Amino acid sequence: MKQPLPSRRARWWRVPLISMAAGLLGACASVTDKLPSVSGLVTPYRIDILQGNVVTKEQAQALQTGMRREQVKAQLGSPLLTSVFHGDRWDYVFTFKRQGQPPQQRRLTVFFKGEELERVESDELPSESEFVSSLDARHKSDKVPPLEATEEQLKNFRAGGAASAPAEPAPAAPSGNAYPPLESPGATR
Repeated sequence: MKQPLPSRRARWWRVPLISMAAGLLGACASVTDKLPSVSGLVTPYRIDILQGNVVTKEQAQALQTGMRREQVKAQLGSPLLTSVFHGDRWDYVFTFKRQGQPPQQRRLTVFFKGEELERVESDELPSESEFVSSLDARHKSDKVPPLEATEEQLKNFRAGGAASAPAEPAPAAPSGNAYPPLESPGATR
């Protein structure tokens, strides 16, 4: 069964609708030329890219001429690059890319004579603390947060946290890096 064609009266609204749509699209093109683009306002999230071996100044200073290959590997880890044609050379390469920061790239090359370390060539390497602080560049703080709670902080915590538990004195902290207990000694699970 054939469907009847729409009458002229039923089609009259299509022409103005199509012409309005074309006009609006044309207007959008001229407006977007004057406004900043959406890609300029919104940037996509890019993950941090860490590749290679992190070698610090302390690790490089621990290398000594005459060390065996196994000792060098124990100190620095497996080399990122080894060559079949240059069996007496190991390259340790490190790159770090983070959005909004210049990329970091460092290289350390160790040369062997037989099975023993002959010499080391490297870029300027950061100390371990310098490297760690460069990773978290969003928080520009030179001050390391304290890792120990003071007696006053512990008393305030006990007073506010556990009303039913009896307040006990904090155990004497041994010398060195001592951390407060995660749970009070009398707490049960």
